[in-house]
Amino acid sequence: MAPGTRDLQLTAARAASTEDDAGAGEEVRLLEEYLEEEVINSSKIPANLRRIQVRVTGMTCAACSNSVEAALSGLDGVAKASVALLQNKADVVFDPSLVKDEDIKNAVEDAGFEAEIIPEPSTSHAKPNGTLTGQFTIGGMTCAACVNSVEGILRTLPGVKRAVVALATSLGEVEYDPTIVSKDDIVNAIEDAGFEASFVQSYEQDKIILGVLGVSSELDVQQLEEILCNLKGVRQFHFDRILKEVEIVFDPEVLGSRSLVDAIEGESSVKLKLVVKNPYTRMASKDLQESSDMLKLFAASFFLSVPVIFMRLVCPHIPILYSLLLRRCGPFQMGDWLKWALVTIVQFVIGKRFYVAAGRALRNGSTNMDVLVALGTSASYFYSVYALLYGAVTGFWSPTYFETSAMLITFVLLGKYLETVAKGKTSDAIKKLVELAPATATLLLKDKEGKIVGERQIDALLIQPGDVLKVLPGAKVPVDGVVAWGSSHVNESMVTGESASVFKEVNSSVIGGTINLHGLLHIRAMKVGSNTVLSQIISLVETAQMSKAPIQKFADYIASVFVPTVVSMAFVTLLCWYFAGVLGAYPEAWLPENGSHFVFALMFAISVVVIACPCALGLATPTAVMVSTGVGASNGVLIKGGDALERAQKIKYVIFDKTGTLTQGKATVTDAKVFTGMDRGQFLTLVASAEANSEHPLGKAILEYARHFHFFDQSSGATKDGKNYSIETKYPGWLLDVSDFSAVPGKGVKCFTDGKQVLVGNRKLLTESGVVIPNHAENFVVELEESAKTGILVAYNNVLIGVIGIADPLKREATVVIEGLKKMGVCPVMVTGDNWRTARAVAKEVGIQDVRAEVMPAGKADVIHSFQKGGSVVAMVGDGINDSPALAAADVGMAIGAGTDIAIEAADFVLMRNNLEDVITAIDLSRKTFSRIRLNYVFAMAYNVVAIPVAAGVFFPWLRITLPPWLAGACMALSSVSVVCSSLLLRRYRTPRLTTILEITIE
Repeated sequence: MAPGTRDLQLTAARAASTEDDAGAGEEVRLLEEYLEEEVINSSKIPANLRRIQVRVTGMTCAACSNSVEAALSGLDGVAKASVALLQNKADVVFDPSLVKDEDIKNAVEDAGFEAEIIPEPSTSHAKPNGTLTGQFTIGGMTCAACVNSVEGILRTLPGVKRAVVALATSLGEVEYDPTIVSKDDIVNAIEDAGFEASFVQSYEQDKIILGVLGVSSELDVQQLEEILCNLKGVRQFHFDRILKEVEIVFDPEVLGSRSLVDAIEGESSVKLKLVVKNPYTRMASKDLQESSDMLKLFAASFFLSVPVIFMRLVCPHIPILYSLLLRRCGPFQMGDWLKWALVTIVQFVIGKRFYVAAGRALRNGSTNMDVLVALGTSASYFYSVYALLYGAVTGFWSPTYFETSAMLITFVLLGKYLETVAKGKTSDAIKKLVELAPATATLLLKDKEGKIVGERQIDALLIQPGDVLKVLPGAKVPVDGVVAWGSSHVNESMVTGESASVFKEVNSSVIGGTINLHGLLHIRAMKVGSNTVLSQIISLVETAQMSKAPIQKFADYIASVFVPTVVSMAFVTLLCWYFAGVLGAYPEAWLPENGSHFVFALMFAISVVVIACPCALGLATPTAVMVSTGVGASNGVLIKGGDALERAQKIKYVIFDKTGTLTQGKATVTDAKVFTGMDRGQFLTLVASAEANSEHPLGKAILEYARHFHFFDQSSGATKDGKNYSIETKYPGWLLDVSDFSAVPGKGVKCFTDGKQVLVGNRKLLTESGVVIPNHAENFVVELEESAKTGILVAYNNVLIGVIGIADPLKREATVVIEGLKKMGVCPVMVTGDNWRTARAVAKEVGIQDVRAEVMPAGKADVIHSFQKGGSVVAMVGDGINDSPALAAADVGMAIGAGTDIAIEAADFVLMRNNLEDVITAIDLSRKTFSRIRLNYVFAMAYNVVAIPVAAGVFFPWLRITLPPWLAGACMALSSVSVVCSSLLLRRYRTPRLTTILEITIE
């Protein structure tokens, strides 16, 4: 899991008024830490039980995991125990009053394995102090077995807290303690295992990688190092003489990134030019290099193999050429010498990578695709060499199969090349997001008095917080910030997915990567680098693409046992055909010309080895998840991983919060009735003063209504007596001083002013405080509730003084979305803390039959658990702080993008556009993704299921059908390409049309 440990802040795209723009500027913090998929929220188990995870080492097969599971299940007090062999972990649910952590550890050790209790993640989801998360490229991985080997190696390193490796992206993310293990140690560990590795980036805020232009001699290098040594704030640096890049760790409180670059360039006598290296661009260039290298290998193998095939198939029909090949040169014919020479280059020069990879796999006690390729090609090559030498000595010439070895390597390299091309395309979503960020920005230079004295073009990666930047019409906003001067409309669709442009004026927030449409803007930078919305969306997409869906665990397990099984099958095939021939079970006429029973049997065995490669099996899930998460991001749906996708496709119930989810969250006061002799203006001032500290949407609506009543200016905060009054001001001058303010969840607020208590809320708040509600007031509240409005009662000094009616209109798409979910077989449910009358009125309007009203915030999770008891998968859609427990408790949490930080952190999907239609998109995309994954497994296994019997010669006695080894290699390569191409078809996904879902015919 990749840069998921960084915060993602989304800014809601809202239109038009000053207040709306201010609301749009509220930052939403998403994903403090993206936990591993194995971590299960404790809220999903009974309160009297506890869940821990145990790292188990020493397991080598399913029998080992079964032994551990049996030992744990046998403990008194253990409710459930499951063991994951590939992850080397055990998940245990137990009663802490009956069994302790140490008892669990001892049970595993008594079974003959080593055990370590994994510390539970903190509730804040923060990384342990002192750890870093680094990203590494890992070359040479060919299948799921390679991934398991690398992960196992990394997790055994001292200081490594977590390691996740993704085959589809050739990336690994490692969380480690830099005081114990360095990134170089991690790279060396990977390389010692036989793989290629290089460091990409870590999420340190005080590090920068610069490309250095102008270095032509060692003196230039020495000057650069001298400058860095004398530069205050530089902690450490390393110059790579090959790449001509310098990596600098600096103190951000002493030195900024731009100041660092300016200082180096300014003090350099040779006028060094520094270029900031974007880590995503560096990764893209490595992907291109890998694809280019694989193409060169394939081309070389192809051009060397073609003459071998030509000599075998074509030359016998051309007498002149064939006579030249039959001419004896020493102990062998000319044709034999040529074949041997050409295939030797293919086998040991071009095919060296397969021997290296097979060797490292065997050293690590595992087997993979490279083992099968090396075994198959070596068998055909060395037998051919043996046949030549045996013929030279005895005069009995057996057929050779050099072309089998050459064509097999060629087809495997073709498959690997096409995989690199296809895998590169699966990351298009990230590439497009990276391309949104502008390369340069115009910095406005100011004097001490704040006057603009000039402009300067700078690298966008060198922008620092507080910089004022000039954005011309049609240009991209370079960084997250606020408008310091000017007004314009901004197109935010590339980030938020919202097509309508958003009006921006002074103090409005803007998002980096969006496009300024009309007016000139001056932007003050607020968030830079990895803290920007764009960077953090990229981070989340990367995190999701590196995640593993639970279904992949099964595929990984199959892949880990598949290779030894195939080798055994090939050996059995060899023995069966050989001894059958020796015993006379089939006629000699079946043998190739000058061939023996062993040669006949060997060709069947080689075909079995080659055709059964599990490479496609390891690509089936991750490629589909990668494409799906990228497609989701392009359509305004951020997905936190394959685990979320797998659960979402099974959703049976979708539970909606009401306020801000089904409704627009822009509550407005429609009625204000005073029941005492108090002046209406005094009444509204009193209520607004009480609600000034409330974050609830209803409280904000009351405050805005009161301000508008007093000052008759809704857009800018009118002036009165020469003073400015604005809703953005926390305590406007016209509000009363209050004390002892407290918000009572699900009921309202209370405070004191002038020593008298003020209560603003529902019936429960007033009755519990001893306030009597007269009949005429109750009747007025009932009328409001039956018309889908919320009645807010106000009491002053223990006397009911008035009622305020508030309406929160439904989102325009709510009714159609609810009907669409029903058509998809999903049951919608509404849960709200509002009263029953209002809840029923809203539910009736939107079309929801199942309503749970007057539910306290903590009770929403209980409602979810009631639906989960039947085994149904339940989704929760919400946006408020009080929705976060429910989002975490649900099988699938969906947070509205304009919601709060805590709600988004607890969710599995983030609906960036604040549009309920994306709920349907999330479910539909999940279903289509897993439909594609299932199809991928058909592609991955179909070749094996159909071709292995053919390759083993099962049908040869009746149909004379064989599968030559070179053709088996072609089928094996085609299976991987089929899987990747199948996943790439998800890029054509289009969000479902509601008219189609509802089966509406538009004439």
